Amino acid sequence: MDFYIKSFSELNTIELYQILQLRAEVFVVEQDCVYQDVDGKDQNSLHVYGTKNNKIVAYTRIFKPGDYFKNASIGRVVVVALERKYGLGHDLMKASILAIKNYFKEDKITISAQVYLKNFYESHGFHQIGKDYLEDGIPHIEMLKN
Repeated sequence: MDFYIKSFSELNTIELYQILQLRAEVFVVEQDCVYQDVDGKDQNSLHVYGTKNNKIVAYTRIFKPGDYFKNASIGRVVVVALERKYGLGHDLMKASILAIKNYFKEDKITISAQVYLKNFYESHGFHQIGKDYLEDGIPHIEMLKN
C-alpha cells in the first residue's frame, strides 16, 4: 500500500470526503460515540493516508510540536474494519512516525490512545504516561515515544 501525506489545503474534495467518511464510520458509528469529529484541527495537521482500489482505507493526522500536544503527535488513527486483519494499522503507524521525522524533524511523539489499543502502540515504541482518563466517553491514556 502506498501512503500519501498532504496538508489540508492539498486535499481535494474527494479525499477530504473519504477521510471524513472513514472517521465517522469508525469513531462515530462503529464505536457508537457521538462527538464533534470536525474539530477545526484538520487545517493545522498533515494528513497521512493509504489507499486501496482508489479508496482511502487507512488514515492519521499528524501535528508538529505545540499544535496539539507539547510534542509532535499522531491522532485520528483509523483503518477501515475489513482491512484491519492485513496489518494496515502497523503500516499506517510506521508511515506516520516516519512522516513526523521527515516533516517535523522530531523523534518525541505524544498520542492520546484508546486503552484497548495500548499493546498495539507499545509495539511501535510508545509507553503510557499518567493515568487513564475519559475522552468522549471512551477510556484513553496518554502515551509517549521518545
